Amino acid sequence: MTLDQVKEFVAANGIDFFLCSFVEMSGMPKAKVVPVTHLDDMASEGAGFAGFAAGNMGQGPHDSDMMNIPDFNSMTVLPWRKNTAWVAGNIQVEGEPFGYCPRTILQRQLAKAEAKGYRLNLGVEAEFILLKKDDQGNYALADPMDTLEKPCYDLVTLHRNLDVMTTLIGFMQELGWEPYANDHEDANCQFEINWTYSDALTTADRQTFFRWMVKVNAERLGYHATFMPKPFSHLTGSGAHYHMSLWDPENRTNLFLDDGDENGLSKEAYWFMAGILNHAKAISAVSAPLVNSYKRLTRGAPRSGASWAPICITYGGSNRTQMIRIPDAGRIENRAIDGAANPYLTTAAMLAAGLDGIENRMEPGERNEGNLYEVPESELRARGIDLLPGTLAEAADHLASDDVLREALGTEYADYYVQVKREEWAEYHLHVDQWERERYLPVY
Repeated sequence: MTLDQVKEFVAANGIDFFLCSFVEMSGMPKAKVVPVTHLDDMASEGAGFAGFAAGNMGQGPHDSDMMNIPDFNSMTVLPWRKNTAWVAGNIQVEGEPFGYCPRTILQRQLAKAEAKGYRLNLGVEAEFILLKKDDQGNYALADPMDTLEKPCYDLVTLHRNLDVMTTLIGFMQELGWEPYANDHEDANCQFEINWTYSDALTTADRQTFFRWMVKVNAERLGYHATFMPKPFSHLTGSGAHYHMSLWDPENRTNLFLDDGDENGLSKEAYWFMAGILNHAKAISAVSAPLVNSYKRLTRGAPRSGASWAPICITYGGSNRTQMIRIPDAGRIENRAIDGAANPYLTTAAMLAAGLDGIENRMEPGERNEGNLYEVPESELRARGIDLLPGTLAEAADHLASDDVLREALGTEYADYYVQVKREEWAEYHLHVDQWERERYLPVY
């Protein structure tokens, strides 16, 4: 989108303000409000930020300002505030692309894929939970009547929350995202909204905007929305399953599709999938980025009956106990990703792993059948089935030793990412909580 086209759009749609936005390591958007009267300055020079104040951006208080250069192809008018447009950008420091900018990291990896003749298309299933604060200031489920042991798809429960769902779906229709299947999910007060896939950068931008949009509009309706992977130990956690396929650069041919294969997948699809499986433990540090993430990646059944999260590094057909599911011909789904994952970093890591699989023609082995939640760990080991990391610390160690992913993220950024995650684990590990006091104080 050229600057002249942007100005025409602004004039035609009554845009008065821009939210010039970027994300830091956590994937949470940061922004400045720029009035349209300073559009030329924003387009040429960007919006300035002190990186040290913005989160984990690899800067100290002594470093030069970060300038966020807007990419107007991402421009999104806020459906609930139509005189304001959000626009994603890329960070520059002293006029050069900044290696600590997650969006830039993804674009760099997408350029490598394009040079090999590939375009990554991506779709996301985003889950979230609605909460309210109780009289004591604690977070509680937003709907006190949502108490069924198996609430998934329940129409009565869904109907009570139609205001939230139809508001969000209507906004997404207005934006042209084509939301198509939306439901009450497996946990109480948990919901999922799905929209049509796009190229990977567009989907990463949209997922970033979506998470912010859900939070903002939940607040407008008196709720708090969270994408936290496992906010309650007895309820199913929130995932963000990624559906992937490689296409030709013109987006005309699905290179993952082979109608003659029993799974509907091409050789490139199997190699790509094998690459993700081969690097799964290191990817986990990015796709399950919190201490809390590993309380979702378990086999223990919550009250609703299943965790719906994988721990086995396997693939299968339409089998939700596998890390990679083949939901349909021509695409694969990674189910190990959770709601806290930074979409730019996660996509870059998976794409790098998949391309490594193609380059080295890795084989994923035979597809797995049956319910892997019920197979004892000893039998899994005997069958040669490896497991995802059990903690953030373990995942960070795997990322630290994975040269393919380190190169994809940038070795300097990868080292910084590992450092941040190790510090997060150490802080958690040193924290003494109520569970420990209740368990140990009476005994020792």
